[in-house]
Amino acid sequence: MMNLCLRYTKNETDALEVLNTGFYKVYKNIGLFDAARASFYTWIRAIVINSCLDFIKAKQTLSGTGELEQAANIHVPPAAISNMSATAILKLVRELPPATQAVFNLYVMEGYNHAEIAKLTGTSEGTSKWHLSEARKKLQKMINEQHS
Repeated sequence: MMNLCLRYTKNETDALEVLNTGFYKVYKNIGLFDAARASFYTWIRAIVINSCLDFIKAKQTLSGTGELEQAANIHVPPAAISNMSATAILKLVRELPPATQAVFNLYVMEGYNHAEIAKLTGTSEGTSKWHLSEARKKLQKMINEQHS
């Protein structure tokens, strides 16, 4: 679960804070767990993800225009990505603005769709799409800068 929190926060201190908050919520709400709806692991994971999103909302208001901007035609050579370690890629993701990072993680890492992300973050689907587009553009730019 710590690795999950690290994907949504900028550093280990924040990740540990979010993880502790998440497990406190698990402890406090253990009586609400329903094995018929989900496994215990899935239930805890959902609580921790929601704690990550709450942390981000507390640090910065989610924003966006609600319109999907067309991504710039930035090309990243496949060799640039294949030569990068998972740690290096995660480091770049951590450099994204918190709201953009959260949407990127939910969509790419967790497999949520834009409707689900909008519900989790309290924004529109358009805002979710905008943040994903921004994340892709910024990551492409950072990768190109490192390999030029």
